[in-house]
Parts: sequence; structure tokens; C-alpha cells
Amino acid sequence: MKKRFGIDIDGTVTCPTSLIPFINKAFNMDISYEDINQYDLTPFVNVSKDEFAQWFTENEPTIYRDSPLANGAKSVLNKWATSHELFYISARGAHLLAVTEDWFTRNGVLFNHIELIGSHDKIETAKKYNVDIFFEDKHDNAVAIFEECHIPVILFDTPYNQEPIPKGVIRVHNWHEALDWVDHWLKQQTYQTVQS
Repeated sequence: MKKRFGIDIDGTVTCPTSLIPFINKAFNMDISYEDINQYDLTPFVNVSKDEFAQWFTENEPTIYRDSPLANGAKSVLNKWATSHELFYISARGAHLLAVTEDWFTRNGVLFNHIELIGSHDKIETAKKYNVDIFFEDKHDNAVAIFEECHIPVILFDTPYNQEPIPKGVIRVHNWHEALDWVDHWLKQQTYQTVQS
């Protein structure tokens, strides 16, 4: 039974450590991934919020072009792509679509659609495309999507998303754990369809 997967990109398909080397180099710092215990990075840098926002905006294309793939993401996503539809829904701005599509092509990651919405509020887009499951690394996004869309949300465990989660948000440590959970979920879905 074909399902439509809604998938965040940054920190989910890309390695959640991607940004750290860029920050350390730009601001002459030595922060580690384990230090990042919240999603907002401003408190970790030695510049104002406005300066950091400006730096990030100017460097987004380079960061996104050079971000490494999360471990195991390619094999799992490409396996799913043979039987399901993969809709990547990201807070990146729409002006970064060419950079994003090029990254997917260069890394050999298959996709059906990429939607860059320029906002962290992904609920309307998830509803618009009628996704059946979502993959995310941002805690409040994961909880909101689960509560509003009533679909399971896979939350990739990071130091910055350790708050409690409701039952429909499933914390995994890597793409192989995600694959195991989804395989089990798909079998349940097929069984329920056969029974009804």
C-alpha cells in the first residue's frame, strides 16, 4: 500500500552536526554538537541575533550545498522511494530550491517533490500534500504535526530535542531504527486494510 512520507531536510536527511563546522569557523569558536541543547543557535555564538541571522542568510547556499548526508539516510530513503512517495518539506526559503535539488541529485537521494516553505510551520503543507507519516528533528514541529495532522511523527534524537514527547511521536536514534519502526507500521497498515 503506497504511502506518502513527509520528510524534513536539515538535521534529518542531512547530518544534524552539519552547521557546527561552519559556525566554529565563522565565529572562531569551538562548540561541539553535544553542546547544542536547544534549537535556537544564537545563545551559542558571540554575536548579536541580527548579526547571526545575517551571517546565516548569506551563507545558507554554501551550508546547504556542503552539508553531509545523515548516516544511513540514503539507503533507507531510496528503499522507500521504490514503493512510496517522498515529499521533502523544509523551512528553507523557496529561493534555495535549485541548491537543494542539486544536493539531492549529487548525493543520489531520490525524491518525488521538494517544498521549501520558508517557515518552521509545516502543518498546512503536511495537510496540503496529505502525508501519512512525517520525519523531523525539531521537537515542537514534531509534536505540532502529530497533534494537528493525527499522523505518526518520527523524531530523530539530538541534544537539542530532549523535551518529553507524546505517544504518537516516535524517537529514533538513526535511519535504521526509523526503517524498523516504519516497516512494522506499514505491516500494521496492510493488516488493518485487509481486515476492513
